[in-house]
Amino acid sequence: MMSTVRREHLLTGDLTSRPERIDRVETHRVTMPPGAASGLHTHPGGVTGYVTSGRIVFELDGHPAQELHAGSAFFEPAGATVHRFDNLSVTEPATFVACYLLTGDQPLIESL
Repeated sequence: MMSTVRREHLLTGDLTSRPERIDRVETHRVTMPPGAASGLHTHPGGVTGYVTSGRIVFELDGHPAQELHAGSAFFEPAGATVHRFDNLSVTEPATFVACYLLTGDQPLIESL
């Protein structure tokens, strides 16, 4: 007996502001050590992701901070300033899968 594939929509990221073509998508599993903070940064090509474990505080410029946990999806538009993407636990790592939309030789992340 064949089981049915189940798809659950998590989020839609708006890419209409991107004038250039996207060359590739890179997918990474990222593990943040306990208490790690990303610092002020941006993603030139934008990023979408899914938290697999832990608790993360996420704050984009102009938006209130929100807590992400296992099962949460997030989107960071190209060029948006990320104020916080920090592991909230001082004892446990936090892990997420991120898909970076890239053109040419753009870096995954740029510190500000």
